[in-house]
Amino acid sequence: MGYWNTRGLRGNAFEELINFTNDRYRRLGVAVIQKIPTPITPVKMDSDKKVITLAYFDKQSTVDYIGAVQGQAICFDAKESKQKSLPIQNIHRHQIEFMHDFNGQNGIAFLLVHMALYSKYWFLPLGTLEKYWNEAAKGGRKSIPIEAFEDKYEINIRNGILDYLEGVNTYLVERKHTEAK
Repeated sequence: MGYWNTRGLRGNAFEELINFTNDRYRRLGVAVIQKIPTPITPVKMDSDKKVITLAYFDKQSTVDYIGAVQGQAICFDAKESKQKSLPIQNIHRHQIEFMHDFNGQNGIAFLLVHMALYSKYWFLPLGTLEKYWNEAAKGGRKSIPIEAFEDKYEINIRNGILDYLEGVNTYLVERKHTEAK
């Protein structure tokens, strides 16, 4: 079983931006997307600060967010890297399997990625993630290079929101075009 400690809030600013964006999407009637809490059991508490300092995960988590965009089911995980590539080590088999099964039900599973070194955000389709994850599992490259993040999926911040639904829309148009062939 995994353990949580004070390192558990890495990427917090990125998640807060996503949470703010999701709230705006909901208020605008565009989408309803929820943060999925990871169930934990506290082991140690700092009673002075009233915070959990050590806990264990009750079960494996799947993705960070799940919801619907105008009738289209979506799920995604948020990843952040301060390197020139996105390390694959924090993406687990059960997450890939869940996202693969989600796509199999006509949903859209993806990563939202913040590459802090470049101050850029991307929508990363599951297909691209699976390609690099499978290569890593076979002993290949252990990260997704910056070159794998396509310009068409770069996400901009507009009016204070990380407008990742642009990436979802680009992906949907592309998928529809591919299915028509």
